[in-house]
Amino acid sequence: MATDQVTSELMTISDASKWATEYLKKKVTSSNISYLITYGRVDKHVENGVTKVSKEDLVEYYKSFFGKREVNWKAELGEDIDWHLSFDYLKEADTTKHVHRLHPYKGKFIPQLVEYFIDGHTDEFKKTVYFKPGDIILDPFCGSGTTIVQSCESGMHAIGIDVSEFNALISNIKVEKHNLVDVQSEIIKITKALKTFTSSLNAPEFEQKLLEELNDFNNQYFPSSEFKQKVRKRLINEDQFGKEKEEKFLLRYYQLVNQYKLQVQQEKKESFLDKWYLKPVRQEIDLIIGLVNQIKDPATKRVIQVILSRTIRSCRATTHADLGTLVEPVTTTYYCSKHGKICKPLFSIVSWWERYSKDTLERLVKFDKLRTSTYQRCVMGDSRQVDIIKKLEDEQPELAKIAKKQKIRGIFSSPPYVGLIDYHEQHAYAYELFGFNRNDDLEIGPLYKGQGKEAKDSYVQGISDVLTNCKKFLAHDYDIFLVANDKSNLYPAIAELAGMKIVNQFKRPVLNRTERDKAAYSESIFHLKSK
Repeated sequence: MATDQVTSELMTISDASKWATEYLKKKVTSSNISYLITYGRVDKHVENGVTKVSKEDLVEYYKSFFGKREVNWKAELGEDIDWHLSFDYLKEADTTKHVHRLHPYKGKFIPQLVEYFIDGHTDEFKKTVYFKPGDIILDPFCGSGTTIVQSCESGMHAIGIDVSEFNALISNIKVEKHNLVDVQSEIIKITKALKTFTSSLNAPEFEQKLLEELNDFNNQYFPSSEFKQKVRKRLINEDQFGKEKEEKFLLRYYQLVNQYKLQVQQEKKESFLDKWYLKPVRQEIDLIIGLVNQIKDPATKRVIQVILSRTIRSCRATTHADLGTLVEPVTTTYYCSKHGKICKPLFSIVSWWERYSKDTLERLVKFDKLRTSTYQRCVMGDSRQVDIIKKLEDEQPELAKIAKKQKIRGIFSSPPYVGLIDYHEQHAYAYELFGFNRNDDLEIGPLYKGQGKEAKDSYVQGISDVLTNCKKFLAHDYDIFLVANDKSNLYPAIAELAGMKIVNQFKRPVLNRTERDKAAYSESIFHLKSK
């Protein structure tokens, strides 16, 4: 990073993006600069009607976020952090490339981490090549399929295992070959039916009028950059101000609901779909699922299911800030701490359905150009006892033949953490919508079991049982890489129980885990081999 003397020189957004790109030695777009202005990270200046920013403000921001971060994190987490594994030079578009963003999923690692350990390069940290094209890689905690996708892109076969029927669905969708003409045809058919149905409801007219009035209201009370600057400088009590304006607009919201005779809430609150969706949205969902169930081609049906699942996840009746956690259903307008203005719940899924349909097709097309002539499959089962070969013989016979002939070369996986996530519950809407069976009782280390001694002991036994079972299918000189935040130091015991040894440990800083949590955080990649 440059260290030249900085003045209070003002730059246009375009010039600022060019300067920042050179200063950081990393591409910074005009949109990146606009984001800093919009969200109050730097002050906005206007000269002759042209928006400008101060070079001094930018330097202060970049120093606080980039220059100091590595130093501060090492001071907090230890000098043994391998900063090269932070992949801090990557943009979000890189870490969510092609099919990796077909569907949201908590707790997944970025594809570049998989690539680093399975590709053919060596460096000062990775001194050995562990896998080569044609090898088979196993992920016994397949999740959303990151390992099997990157294996496909890298010319390697891969097997995933997961106890979740939904996880198996989204993993296999990513690596399967699809008749995209048929997929597009079904999307067009469903979209047409959805728009026809929605136009018969009062919701579109209501929402349009609501948006117009919200826009006027927010322009009056929440001028974006100005308001956020005042909040940042503590000139405004955000919570108090936001609550006052929320209550002020609510009266008009209820007037519009009555005017358009809109029934917002569902009569029942018994199921997830009853509780977390407004009635107009639920009606649209019921229409689409009926059409999805009529699709004849099973492979096409699976793709459409994933699009629908992704759509309705974004349309739950909650605040923007609570989308990932679901605190309480929201059925009215509200002050949004994420956007710094009054926002509204969704009254229709049409725009999200269209957006995700287009995005899914584009991502599948991109991956088709990168995939290699190899085999990948995520089988559903309990990794502690599943017969991998037998499962493959039923679902992917060609891969079963290869696995019997050459054995599985090794494992790259991220086991669940103790008491952190209930993996079935995070996609409760999909299980209910598609009628999938849930296997919550087979999860290892779920949130609902907590992080006490009994939960930790159960976790150690569970992970070691997985490794013991998988070991039967591995080559004798296997390499296993497990990504974990082992704050309780459980993995030495896990390795011992499984008859393995930890031969190396890479400590990786994890950047930008969530929008809310920017604290220093690291995870380890344990390298295990046979004793």
